[in-house]
Amino acid sequence: MSVGDARGNDTARAIDNVQAEDVDGLTLQVPVSFSVPNYISLARKAGAEFVGTFILIFAAAAGPIVNRKYDGVETLMGNAACSGLAVTIVVLSTGHISGAHLNPAVTIAFAALRHFPWMQVPGYISAQVSASLCASFALKALFPPFISAAVTVPSVDGGRAFALEFLITFSLLFVITAVATDTRAVGELAGIAIGATVMLNILVAGPSTGASMNPARTIGPAIAAGRYKSMWIYLVAPTLGALAGTAIYGLVKLRPDGEGQTKGGGGNSGTNNQLTSAQV
Repeated sequence: MSVGDARGNDTARAIDNVQAEDVDGLTLQVPVSFSVPNYISLARKAGAEFVGTFILIFAAAAGPIVNRKYDGVETLMGNAACSGLAVTIVVLSTGHISGAHLNPAVTIAFAALRHFPWMQVPGYISAQVSASLCASFALKALFPPFISAAVTVPSVDGGRAFALEFLITFSLLFVITAVATDTRAVGELAGIAIGATVMLNILVAGPSTGASMNPARTIGPAIAAGRYKSMWIYLVAPTLGALAGTAIYGLVKLRPDGEGQTKGGGGNSGTNNQLTSAQV
């Protein structure tokens, strides 16, 4: 889910140092220190996405499984921590390689809002879904009677479940877009900010919908367990919420020509920062 690494003194320079890059025919404005280097091949990026998504889905799905197997030992807080910590770890470890999207909804939203090239979308989504399937079947082999606990199924009616998944994915992508596409955000803390948002969303919506926020989180366990109830909600609502969250941050973020100045005059003027595959 998220952001390329800005290091050392380059972080300060990146605020005013923006360059145009052409990625698969798409010209994007890229802050120098926050972009994934162009020499990284799509295969390497997809590999990082596969490993990162595998870790995320394995941890996120294992929490509910262990909770059921051991009579509630994990609790809701434990399940939230499994997902949030996994996101934080993966963003910090693979963000500089692939951007750590880990989520088809993130990849689609960033491509739609011109933060990511469409040509790389199929490769990323294929890696994410494949990793989800591998992680889910690995958990099924380890805990065969309990794999159904990992499936995201709403405990409320379809309309409320759709609204919840939309809203929590909206908040997640608002945060991701902020730390991934705006040099004034604290990029080094992106993993912590995104992981904390995931934890918060699970605490809010986990008992009602399972708090998927991620089509890959739903697809793998559903196929492994053979349970597809209300699956469309977890494919459509997160994607729409991701598009909305990314678009809304683009509308409210600070702009050039003095709009980014702080009250005391010490702020930096905004820049139109649209990132490539480094982000989310």
